[in-house]
Amino acid sequence: MKRHQNKPLTVSGSRETASVVLNSDRRNSGSLYLLLLTLFFALVSCNPRSENSKTTSTKFDQYYVQGEQLYITNCSNCHQRNGTGLGLLYPPLKESDYLANNFDQVICLIRTGIRGELTVNGKSFNQPMPGIPSLTDLEIAEIATYIYNTWGNNRGIADVREVTKVLSECNVNSPAAE
Repeated sequence: MKRHQNKPLTVSGSRETASVVLNSDRRNSGSLYLLLLTLFFALVSCNPRSENSKTTSTKFDQYYVQGEQLYITNCSNCHQRNGTGLGLLYPPLKESDYLANNFDQVICLIRTGIRGELTVNGKSFNQPMPGIPSLTDLEIAEIATYIYNTWGNNRGIADVREVTKVLSECNVNSPAAE
C-alpha cells in the first residue's frame, strides 16, 4: 500500500471507497485538532483565577503558590489539605461562613490563635488553635491569599500592606488570644 501525494490511497476495493476513507481521516484529524483546541480553552476558562483581574498578576501567583506551601506546613494538619476540617474538632475553611465574613479576625487568628468556642456554619468548635507568631506579615498575607482563593473563594490578593494594618490592630487581649 503506497500513498503518493495528490493521489488518493487505493486499497483493495474501489477507488471511491479509498477516497472516502482518506477524506474521512482528514476530517477526523481536523475534528481531533478542533476538539483538543476547544478542550484547552475550556480548561483555561475554568480556572477560577482567570476570570478576575485581581487574581491574574505575577504577585498574586507568587503569594498563592507560597501561601499553599505555608498552609500545607502550618495549617493542613488540623484544617486538612482540602480545607474540610476534622469532624467537630477543627472547623472547615472550605465553604466556611466564618472565613467569608471575618477577614480581619482570620488574619489575627493566624498570628494569635484562639481559645474558646467558635461557630462555623452553625456548628460549635471548642478546640484551641495555637497562633503562629513566628510567621511574618508577608507569610500571613500569602496564607490568606491562598485560603481566600481556594475552595470556591475568589477574594483576590491579600496584600502584605493590608495584612500589616490588620495585624497592627489585633488586640492581643481579645477573646481570640485568651
